[in-house]
Amino acid sequence: MRARESAYALLARLGLEDVAAVEAGSLPLGAQKRLEIARALASEPRLLLLDEPAGGLNPTETQTLMAVIRRLRDESGLTIVVVEHDMELVLGISDRVAVLDHGRKIAEGTPKEVQRHPAVLHAYLGREMAATEASA
Repeated sequence: MRARESAYALLARLGLEDVAAVEAGSLPLGAQKRLEIARALASEPRLLLLDEPAGGLNPTETQTLMAVIRRLRDESGLTIVVVEHDMELVLGISDRVAVLDHGRKIAEGTPKEVQRHPAVLHAYLGREMAATEASA
């Protein structure tokens, strides 16, 4: 009985209490992603690794996921490592960011620092755009 209560508490924490009786495969993708996080949290980890959590999500689902990750970070003190290409999500949830280009770390720092880093501008915006952005 206690395991069931814990499971429902996790579902509620991730905004899934209304779909607790729905088969996981029938849920919208955003809800499935949050359910995957709930499953991971069931083991009470100190570190949560998320690989492309926003992959395939629409903007509304991504915003919901961002709110969930922020809340988990802020309320639980859980360390969360996210590998993600959606820069809005990364910059919206992160205290620190490391940027890789073809597997090589090209920048690390706060979101603001990384956004302005010349190597990041070059890798993501191209040489001409990076020069324009860096001089602005």
